[in-house]
Amino acid sequence: MTGVVLYTSPGCPDCRALRAWLDQRHVDYTERSVSDPRVADEAKRRYGVRVAPIVAVGERFLYGTFEEQLPRLPALLGLS
Repeated sequence: MTGVVLYTSPGCPDCRALRAWLDQRHVDYTERSVSDPRVADEAKRRYGVRVAPIVAVGERFLYGTFEEQLPRLPALLGLS
């Protein structure tokens, strides 16, 4: 699996849930905060959105609530 990037926002409950889910599965990731305007601009440029959470692996990505992402996370991350 290539590097996982998690775009988050301070105080975001879905970001917190996603972070916990990744940590429980020992998935290494780099966290980037969209509260930094440069990171928000990067997210918009790369993924078309500035909302958090966004989980990106290479060119593939998911965004939306934790519950919306959950069914597709294992496949995105190469987990069984």
